[in-house]
Amino acid sequence: MKGSLVIVAFFMLGCLLGWSDFLPAFLTEQNYTVYVLYLLMFQVGLSIGCDEKLKEILGSIRPHLLLVPLATIVGTLTASALISFAISRWSLADCLAVSSGFAYYSLSSILITELKEASLGTQMAAELGTVALMANIFREIMALLGAPLFAKYFGRLAPICAGGATTMDTTLPVITRYSGKDMVFISIFHGILVDLSVPFFVSFFCLL
Repeated sequence: MKGSLVIVAFFMLGCLLGWSDFLPAFLTEQNYTVYVLYLLMFQVGLSIGCDEKLKEILGSIRPHLLLVPLATIVGTLTASALISFAISRWSLADCLAVSSGFAYYSLSSILITELKEASLGTQMAAELGTVALMANIFREIMALLGAPLFAKYFGRLAPICAGGATTMDTTLPVITRYSGKDMVFISIFHGILVDLSVPFFVSFFCLL
């Protein structure tokens, strides 16, 4: 929860600095977000590759475990597709791109801003990237706060599906607490697969 609030605070600080014209020209005239994107992609690979539990997880994979991340992905995209019909400003593909962040707000927002600039223009692409940032931050916060209710009313796998790509790190403690310690392996495995799917799904829907 604290980490999400810190992210929102930095986002708001960036908005205020941008509006105030306080920043030096070289920071605003050059597009540095693409380099941040490269760094994020490198960090994703590094964090997964350095995970000491990765070999153990890969060696313990059973086909039925794939149903959990599959349920998260299909459920998220289906709900987003249905909601898109009530939104006139953004297309179906735009809504699917936003939801494909699966709570990985930093990577998905930058990817969307970069990839949609050519088709939507700089301002609209930045707006959609902001929507992705906020939507996926809210998803993480809802997973953190709603874990006990999800587990109680929808079963022990519900907090894992709600957490999306965060179940291997930020939401893992609450999942362990309310779903049980025996769900730790499934939660980490789910987080890794959903995490890896983010750049592929976001890129695919952005390019439609």
